[in-house]
Amino acid sequence: MILSQVFSPSAINIDLESIEKDEVFEEIVEGLIASYSGLNRTGVLNALLERESKLSTGIGKGFAVPHGVCAGVSGVKGFIGISREGIDFDSLDNVPVQVIFTMISGENECEYHLQVIKRLAEVIKQPNFIKTLLSKTSPQEIYDALIRFEESATATI
Repeated sequence: MILSQVFSPSAINIDLESIEKDEVFEEIVEGLIASYSGLNRTGVLNALLERESKLSTGIGKGFAVPHGVCAGVSGVKGFIGISREGIDFDSLDNVPVQVIFTMISGENECEYHLQVIKRLAEVIKQPNFIKTLLSKTSPQEIYDALIRFEESATATI
């Protein structure tokens, strides 16, 4: 299971406070810093914003997948944020984003980074995924649901 290695209950915020896209990046980075020791706040924020400046990572259907590459990061670190109200993310379908999967990777982790994004895409396209996540009330419940959906996606590949 790939996603279980990248995301953890301790790196899930079930109630993001930000209502603006720029603010949510700050909130996400604070969550990443709190969850993974040794990350450089400025480097992580700049990596995410640089990638976002190229094209919105709001992929549609209420999801965003901000990601970036940052020096000094080992492996791929993930953070999940849930916005109950939704955030205008300049998404491809103009639907407000409620579930944000953030990944920050080390400079030598491009292949693994792409594997994580591919697996996440397989999970996201499953029916009722967003509805299921939004119904959960704790980080552990969200994590458990993510892993169940990943197992289901893996079984159908």
